[in-house]
Amino acid sequence: MTLVLALLRRREVAFLLVGGTNTLLGLAAFTALYYLWGDTLHYLGSLVLAYAVGIIVGFVLHRRFVFRVEGNVLVDLLRFTSVQVTSLALNAALLPLMVEVVHLPVVPAQVVSLALVVVASYFGHLLFSFRRPADHAER
Repeated sequence: MTLVLALLRRREVAFLLVGGTNTLLGLAAFTALYYLWGDTLHYLGSLVLAYAVGIIVGFVLHRRFVFRVEGNVLVDLLRFTSVQVTSLALNAALLPLMVEVVHLPVVPAQVVSLALVVVASYFGHLLFSFRRPADHAER
């Protein structure tokens, strides 16, 4: 039990759990939006709306359970959102590449795109969103 708790306290493990949960939620939102309104929204419109859901949920979970920081919530939210918007831009470049060039169906293409974007977003959040001076970084 103490080994499990020790693992859960590691930032990398917490990021994988929270990020995985948020990624699955975002993928579910993307898939639902695409299948419900894909003709109207196009898959990139579904992507943007799914990111909006992911930003809200992800910010709360990452701030509280992964990076465990205190301080100005608004500054953290703006930084988090900027990393997520950068991730959205990367995802919006990769998704059409996977669909139009590689000829993957839209949802599998999003899964492949997300796998690449998640790695980049971890470093963005670690180095920018929730960065604190060294003496306040870990609690």
